[in-house]
Amino acid sequence: MTTSQTSAVQSIARTSRLTFFTTFYVASVSRNTQYAIRNTQYGPRNTQHATRTASAFTLLEIMLALAISGVVLAAIGGVFFSALHLRDRTAAMLDQTAPLYQALAIMRRDFHGALPPGAAAIPTAGDFKSDPQGGGTSASYRLQLYTTTGILNENDSWGDVQQVIYELRDSSDRQNGKDLFRSVSRNVLAAGVQEATEVPLLSNVRSLEFSCYDGTDWRDSWNTSLGNTNLPVAVRIRLRLAGENTSNSQTQEPYELVVPLLAQSRTNQPQTSTSGAGQ
Repeated sequence: MTTSQTSAVQSIARTSRLTFFTTFYVASVSRNTQYAIRNTQYGPRNTQHATRTASAFTLLEIMLALAISGVVLAAIGGVFFSALHLRDRTAAMLDQTAPLYQALAIMRRDFHGALPPGAAAIPTAGDFKSDPQGGGTSASYRLQLYTTTGILNENDSWGDVQQVIYELRDSSDRQNGKDLFRSVSRNVLAAGVQEATEVPLLSNVRSLEFSCYDGTDWRDSWNTSLGNTNLPVAVRIRLRLAGENTSNSQTQEPYELVVPLLAQSRTNQPQTSTSGAGQ
């Protein structure tokens, strides 16, 4: 039970107790007032008769107590249904955002372990490529990287270096959104094209954008095989979910994640000394 649900239940319990005591307090006050009036009317001689007559609640007292109880119960019902509506809305939001945060966490982990192409320590790393596949509100990118997030298993002969590809694909059961797939290839030493393991990360995605930071500007594309020989300084991910209709999808703000890439390739050049060359 969430905090809001617990607070609502406690509020309902307190209101119920308050209603109970208020109802009987009003009835008791009304009965005591009537008893005092009758005691004054009958006099001291008829005190016993007045007490015996005022021992039960009158119809007016019962109607007054029922009216107060009805008002309080109506307020309790409003609070209760508001709590139920808040619970349902919170559960729906959690069901929608939980897969999104899980997908972003996996992407962050892959980018943190990204390797530059042809690193001296790990020569099996290939090229880093990020290319736009479409523009507009339904932008789609395809990104390829080599990362050290492979799970080591004693039953497999693969290392921790693997090729990962992120891309959007058309969904067969959704009209508005697409599916985000993560394709993993463990055999990075294969000479030909190998079959990758494709895992759907997120459904109902409208657009996916990757931007690469070169230290000065954000660039829409990056390819280490065409001139960018090193990894970008950081990668920005923008992901927009598809709403129930087109208008909601266009007005919805995208989710954004910026991940710095710490691994950079370096060249070891011999240092030459100019001092004492003639000695």
